[in-house]
Amino acid sequence: MRSVLMRSLTRPVGVRSFASSAIRASAIKSTPINASPVGQVDANAVNKFTAKNITKPAAITGLSPTLKKFTLEGKVAVITGGARGLGHSMTEAFCESGAKGVAILDVLPEQGMETVKVLTEKYGIPATFYKVDVRNDEMVRAAVDEVARDHGHIDVLLCAAGIADSNIPAEKYDMTMFRRLIDINLSGTFVTAQAVANNMISKGHGGSLIFVASMSGHIVNFPQQQCCYNASKAGVSQLMKSLAAEWADKGIRVNAISPGYMDTELNRVPALEAQKKIWIERTPLKKLGAVDDLNGLAVYLASDASSFMTGSDVIIDGGYCTW
Repeated sequence: MRSVLMRSLTRPVGVRSFASSAIRASAIKSTPINASPVGQVDANAVNKFTAKNITKPAAITGLSPTLKKFTLEGKVAVITGGARGLGHSMTEAFCESGAKGVAILDVLPEQGMETVKVLTEKYGIPATFYKVDVRNDEMVRAAVDEVARDHGHIDVLLCAAGIADSNIPAEKYDMTMFRRLIDINLSGTFVTAQAVANNMISKGHGGSLIFVASMSGHIVNFPQQQCCYNASKAGVSQLMKSLAAEWADKGIRVNAISPGYMDTELNRVPALEAQKKIWIERTPLKKLGAVDDLNGLAVYLASDASSFMTGSDVIIDGGYCTW
């Protein structure tokens, strides 16, 4: 019977909701921030959850010098939006690749707690969940400080949190919805990156920051109308390049992953079936991306194998942007 520790933060983090975990551009409407059921869990009481079934993972041995660079041994990764979807899949890939520990920042307490319990049980590493709203800069900074205290240091940040509004004509776009999406997708990415970068700078070491952007920052999607989402992801890509240039002399690398249409649970709804046929037809590989198709790139960008790579936005879209 695994035991768990659940305790409140002494700092003002986790008392509000956090932007929902990664939702691809294909979602018809944005997911309400408090839409996810939490069962018997008091969402305001769950500030931090630490799984307690930790065993020292076996060292990765027998690898060539080249393959050794692709491991994450000794590294602690922070993931926003890691409770479900693409963020969850990439978090598990980090664990598979030898990460020393992972910290998930998300709005979904039930999914977040279950995720860290499963990861700790499966991989034997420290995994913690922090209920955080990326729109609240004080909350984000407090959570990052707490992660650094709990895990000792931070080496990797993966910003996978975001929402999407889709099938909304620009002339009818509600400005409250527009500002909310920008605040979560773009401002939330910056706030989290700033907090982690400041921690790295204060400790005198660099690290790797990875933003989940989108092919929607490079092209205009068809047939759905989603001007705000497209603009937000273009902003994430340009923000990445700007921070890569500014923080290079501090040893902090910043790169982005731009997915195409992905076969996530959020896209497996009847209302999207007609649009998915169009997406697949316009994709040279004639399929949607699998949930784990981003994992290899995420691990590469987090690892020392990409130590000379910064300022790059890598598109993984089945060839969609080539047409």
